Amino acid sequence: MLIGELAERAGTSARTLRYYEEQGLVRPRRDAHGYRQYDDAELKVVHEIRSLLAVGFGLDDIKPFVACLRATGSGHVCPDSVAVLRRKLAEVDGYLAELTDVRRQLHHQLTQALEHRENPCL
Repeated sequence: MLIGELAERAGTSARTLRYYEEQGLVRPRRDAHGYRQYDDAELKVVHEIRSLLAVGFGLDDIKPFVACLRATGSGHVCPDSVAVLRRKLAEVDGYLAELTDVRRQLHHQLTQALEHRENPCL
């Protein structure tokens, strides 16, 4: 398939696919006229990229998943992918701890404000 068809099937743009190619994530073949040609395996790669981007991974983080997908048919089973998943999970856990602390502080401030207000509000 040509780049336009891949873009349409993957729900992205040709420009984005060219960017993924520049980053070494997508590998088109070139036909005799120099046009990019993609097979269904590349569609699977683009879906993997987009699903990982959607949950907050950066393109550098995605590279091990793409390599694993090409090698095994699953992007999440290789040691490098597992390491990235562990690192990302630890990062998310850190964010959750920070948000929990912020929520606790806000709740305390709200409680204090409600207990000590002089003029009741609606």
